[in-house]
Amino acid sequence: MHYTDRHRLPEDTERELGLTFHETAADMVPHCDVVTINAPLHPETEGLFGDKLLGQMKRGAYLINTARAKIADRDAVDRALRSGQLAGYAGDVWYPQPAPADHPWRTMPHHGMTPHISGSSLSAQARYAAGTREILEAFFAGQPIRDEYLIVDGGALAGTGAHSYSVSK
Repeated sequence: MHYTDRHRLPEDTERELGLTFHETAADMVPHCDVVTINAPLHPETEGLFGDKLLGQMKRGAYLINTARAKIADRDAVDRALRSGQLAGYAGDVWYPQPAPADHPWRTMPHHGMTPHISGSSLSAQARYAAGTREILEAFFAGQPIRDEYLIVDGGALAGTGAHSYSVSK
């Protein structure tokens, strides 16, 4: 299994899981038959899967996007499917949403789109509610909020946000 991330995993974790790290998506995609997009949308990822990167993928590879629609260039995905560069595209995210009637993903070949509902199980909703309650209780008690809940603090990226996002230049 191949992966890329802004933060590389420890070597022992890579060995244990059989992972191969690549510095960039462009370095990774020529090695993969299936590429899944699992990234936040920010300036470095918006439009990442455009004509250039899709053209570097193995001909006949599959692209799965369950992250954010704007990470994949709408028209480039359509062209890659119609040309056979991609064998298939699957996703649960659209841009814009709701997609207009003339959106090319409605008619492109070899694709499957599903509703973006991964977080709506009862157990997921219970976790969200418990986390929200914990954040509110900490805030009103004047206590620090756990880093894994933070995206921004004092106007700057913090906690998970600092780990996952980049600042627009």
